[in-house]
Amino acid sequence: MVEESDTRKVLVTRDNSVATVTLNRPDRHNGLTAEMKDQLVEALADVADDTSVRAVVLTGAGKAFCVGQDLAEHAEALNADAGTAFDTIAAHYNPIVTALATMPKPVIAAINGACVGAGLGFALACDLRMASAGVKFGTAFTAIGLTCDSGLSASLVRAVGAARAGELVLLGETFTAAQALEWGLVGRVVEPEELAAMAGELAAKLAAGPTAAYAEAKQALARAHQPPLDDVLRAEGAAQARLGLTHDHRSAVDAFLAKQQPQFTGE
Repeated sequence: MVEESDTRKVLVTRDNSVATVTLNRPDRHNGLTAEMKDQLVEALADVADDTSVRAVVLTGAGKAFCVGQDLAEHAEALNADAGTAFDTIAAHYNPIVTALATMPKPVIAAINGACVGAGLGFALACDLRMASAGVKFGTAFTAIGLTCDSGLSASLVRAVGAARAGELVLLGETFTAAQALEWGLVGRVVEPEELAAMAGELAAKLAAGPTAAYAEAKQALARAHQPPLDDVLRAEGAAQARLGLTHDHRSAVDAFLAKQQPQFTGE
């Protein structure tokens, strides 16, 4: 097994034909910074192009899978220029989700802890998902005056149906691993100490399988899902950019960072 320095925000380990990509900012619950997103784009492109890698596991270090965008960094971007604060969607989020969804090999999300916002979008972009018992999920976007990104507006509907997806996005309530299993959002729930090993075993099984057939199957499943992912990501990005200029979003981010309850005005 080859390991990179644990000072990087995204680690890639290889064990035979399985690559594990680990979000590595455990002290901040793997909240996504520009540096981390740059490294994740690079890591996913690397494992996608590596023909010796036949299956991929995406997971998080510490007690969280990923809680989405680091809002402290986002607040800085809003204060610098709200008009460009959402450029990260085209530069980072869309390429990450596209890489996960279209990679010509199976990708497993091993959800080890809190999975929120863009983190949930990343998990849903993977082909298979397993979660530790006790994990909390959430969409979180409307809580800070935003709509979905990371393909979540389509992938969540596909996973749980339109009615439940509407509740999860509009109400923003968290849900459990047991509920995620019941609704079909994850395929397996396991004890926390078993997650890494079981994800590795499943990835090894897939890596020993007909990878070319898996790649074709992924494309067939994607074609059966409308609208196309590119259209979804563009529409989400445009909506986020519009909402980024609203008073509701700016005040909600400030309230979140101050650990206060946001007050929305619809403006």
